[in-house]
Amino acid sequence: MDRRELLIAGLSLPLAALASPLRASRLSLLLDQGVQKAAGAADTVFRPETVPALARALAARAFQPPVSDLPDALRGIAYDEYRDIRFDPSHSLWRGEGRPFQAQFFHRGFLHLQRVEINEVAAGIARPVAYSPDLFSFGGAAKPPDDADLGFAGFRLHAPINRPDYFDEVCAFLGASYFRAVGRGQRYGLSARGLALGTADPAGEEFPVFKAFWLERPAPGAAQIRLHALMDSPSAAAAFAFVIHPGSDTVFEVSMRLYPRVDLARAGIAPLTSMFQFDAGDRVGIDDYRAAVHDSDGLALLNGAGEQLWRPLRNPASVQESLFLDRQPRGFGLMQRKRAFNDYGDSEARYDLRPSAWVEPQGDWGEGAVHLFELPTADEYQDNIVAFWRPRKPLVAGREHRFDYRLHWCYRHPWNPPLARVDATRVGAVVPAGRLPTAAAGAAARRFVIDLGGGRLQDAVAAPEPRAEVQASAGRVANVVAQPGAVAGTWRITFELDPGSEPVIELRARLLGADGSPLSETWLYRWTA
Repeated sequence: MDRRELLIAGLSLPLAALASPLRASRLSLLLDQGVQKAAGAADTVFRPETVPALARALAARAFQPPVSDLPDALRGIAYDEYRDIRFDPSHSLWRGEGRPFQAQFFHRGFLHLQRVEINEVAAGIARPVAYSPDLFSFGGAAKPPDDADLGFAGFRLHAPINRPDYFDEVCAFLGASYFRAVGRGQRYGLSARGLALGTADPAGEEFPVFKAFWLERPAPGAAQIRLHALMDSPSAAAAFAFVIHPGSDTVFEVSMRLYPRVDLARAGIAPLTSMFQFDAGDRVGIDDYRAAVHDSDGLALLNGAGEQLWRPLRNPASVQESLFLDRQPRGFGLMQRKRAFNDYGDSEARYDLRPSAWVEPQGDWGEGAVHLFELPTADEYQDNIVAFWRPRKPLVAGREHRFDYRLHWCYRHPWNPPLARVDATRVGAVVPAGRLPTAAAGAAARRFVIDLGGGRLQDAVAAPEPRAEVQASAGRVANVVAQPGAVAGTWRITFELDPGSEPVIELRARLLGADGSPLSETWLYRWTA
């Protein structure tokens, strides 16, 4: 765990005061009206409907803001002291049992004040994982008394995905409803969440929390592990089931059953949270030796009509929200396409090894839109990018709303192989300046350079050269050119934009064949003054 991981988890801090410990008996008391008392009671029968029943019961009651009882010595702990608290791997759940997964746990403290009930399920029986200070080494932090029952803040799963004799960390659930994962050879980067509520709302964002988990004991030789989570917040409760398949791409099969307490008009389904500070297309005011700094460089979409879209990310001067209307979306994700070390030049952060995350909806998601939020950031330590699906109609209170999807943690996910993909977007001033006059009252003209590769473009040598199609919602586009790239099988689109006095301009570009059919995905860009 590094400093940035803790800062990311700190996004849950506005709700941390509401999200306090629930001891084994307390959650049972909270759900005392004939509902399964399963979120921490010993030796409890566990069935597929256990967690949905708990979520429905929570949603039928008024939200109860718990009161934290964490000792002051841990509540006020500093970052470096919290980092010194380490779980002892020799106490990992399922260690030495010949199983393909092990679980380790995070201690409470610093930003992670909430107690999260964690249970193991075996042969249909759920038992709480017992806390003891002896499971941890505390370094410079004060060790709690031996009889303390402080519980855990979250957990992480380990599996041998890089070599057969070592259990690598595959995923972690820590902070609000945040979780992250990696595939083979990757390092942690962007995060996913269970649910987003009121993102970028001036009234403040609501952060639901996972308050209890059930980890099903994996069978020897199993290729996947199943776990369940109970989520709660002032506006909604939910039950989650995850089936996790580690590998070259780590895939989560996610099933969410959502029970709103109030009508949800601003809910975000399958939310992804990432960081973008700068790259070649957005270096204004940057004084940094590195070529780029980001966990994701674009939003990819495969809409219900089969159109493949790519929207490069930006670090804007003010909060930007973009909507991509759709029906029955086939997929969307925050992707990291730059994969060479020299694309970044950072030997410590290794942004070239950060995963992409691709959401593949299952079943009928109906009408709605993929929302993209881009927030200003001055550094690489705060996540400033959020993407999710929002249904067109509000999610009505008192009903069950179900969303199933696959979440791929990957290097690059195949969408439409015949189409070339955007490899890079570069933006700069027009040179020479007189080539495209700038309106006296407007912003300076800009040159856009879009590099594309792959797909049928690799065979375009024997075919008629493609042409570039560039469209702008305002301003004036000039000098549109499509030309072969320096590397065989690649092409480049260049054009110039005179924005005049327009504050915002939406741009679209793609390569077309002689018959007008697309040869590349569609590049989208929002220019702001």
